[in-house]
Amino acid sequence: MDTIVEQLDTKLGEWEPEIADQVRRFIWEIIQLADQGIPVDLMRSRAVEQEVLDLLDESDEPETW
Repeated sequence: MDTIVEQLDTKLGEWEPEIADQVRRFIWEIIQLADQGIPVDLMRSRAVEQEVLDLLDESDEPETW
């Protein structure tokens, strides 16, 4: 596990800030769900859920010509 932590620490410093922040959020989300006993393979990413909601909102907007 120490190797994973070291690699993650290195990568977070190399990636663009947006990517690093997104990875941090995903990891935080996984930790929170794992603490609740939710299997990782069954969880839905909040980011994916938000993307779907955004797409649904866009489809409800009236078309402008």
